[in-house]
Amino acid sequence: MAKIFLVAPDAPMEKVAQLKTDRKLGSAIRLGVLDNSKGNADHLLNMIVEGVKQEFKVDTVLIRRKPTSSRPATDAMLDELEKEADIVVSAMAD
Repeated sequence: MAKIFLVAPDAPMEKVAQLKTDRKLGSAIRLGVLDNSKGNADHLLNMIVEGVKQEFKVDTVLIRRKPTSSRPATDAMLDELEKEADIVVSAMAD
C-alpha cells in the first residue's frame, strides 16, 4: 500500500504590527488591491472588488500588482497602499 504524506503549510505566528483602532471609515471606502501576479489572481480580485462595490460605497480603487509572485511587494508599494487605502484586499489564485 502506498503512503500518503500530508503537509500543513502552517508557519509559526510572527509578531505583527498592531492594528490601528483609531482609523475610521468615511462615507465611502478607499479600496486598495494587491495582486500577487499569480495566474487568475486579477480575475479573483476583480470579482471581490465588484462584490465590495455592491455592498459599500467605494470612492476609489487603487490596484497594485507585484512584478512576480515569488518576491514580496516593495516597501514603496505597501507604503502607497497604506496611505491611499482604507482597506486592502490581497488574494492568490492559479
